[in-house]
Amino acid sequence: MLTEQHRAPRTTIPEPLRIASPRPWNEVRDTVDRQGTALLYTTLDDCPAAPLGTAGLRRLLGGDLDRYESLGRPGLRRRFTASRVLLKEAASAVLRVPAESIELAYEPGGRPYLRDYDQVDISLSHTDDVLLVGITTRGLIGVDVERTERPMYGFGLDRKICTPHELGLLEQLPAERRNAELVRLWTLKEAYSKAVGQGLRLRFTEVEFSVGREEGRVLHPDGQVDADSEWISRTFVLKEGYRVGVVVQDAGGGTLAERAADDLFNAGLTSWLMSAEQGPTTPPPPERQRG
Repeated sequence: MLTEQHRAPRTTIPEPLRIASPRPWNEVRDTVDRQGTALLYTTLDDCPAAPLGTAGLRRLLGGDLDRYESLGRPGLRRRFTASRVLLKEAASAVLRVPAESIELAYEPGGRPYLRDYDQVDISLSHTDDVLLVGITTRGLIGVDVERTERPMYGFGLDRKICTPHELGLLEQLPAERRNAELVRLWTLKEAYSKAVGQGLRLRFTEVEFSVGREEGRVLHPDGQVDADSEWISRTFVLKEGYRVGVVVQDAGGGTLAERAADDLFNAGLTSWLMSAEQGPTTPPPPERQRG
């Protein structure tokens, strides 16, 4: 195994985009086209009001209407609809399909995904009135957002969150930096647990992230990284006073355009191989074009 300082990530996670009015869906689409991943966040005040009536909500939420109706408080309902609209609008921009045609589904552990669009993965987080969405074509993604000043250090949470190696590094930091660093580690471990579909079932002491570094990889509990690790991580601080943690499985999925080209090539190759079995006069497949 290699220590992380000798292993640079193959790709980077771009900074979060603020979604306000007008909503920059072209920028979201372009970011995913270029880098394979986009992060976007907004506040409830910047989200449009949900339509009135069951018919309007059904068009907006689809199969999520039952979940919406099970929520008793108006504030919970508002955040639920706003987060689902944000997810669908982002996916609509990236996939270039109408938002109404996108249906959210859920894995047994509650992890959301886009039904019939497995080439794109999504993740959602919220705290206070801030909503955060991650979307990627590279593999799996998990995101988390927390207040930067959330009090965590000094309450025994560090031993539930950190590996022994992380604890040692945390104690070496100046006292005034430890809480902020613990919040950062928490967001990364929450994001990773969402990416792998484990939620709070994942023991946070079994996975490690670099202490004091904004960008890196998912590590083993001894601070080392597998040479074949596909997982990359990054954190950000929003100007609104929130810490964002993101973990992406860089499985080499590429952008949608690259994946579409791969699909076309593979389909052409399969067709040629099947035709080749029927006789020696079948021409070879065309040379694959890149770019």
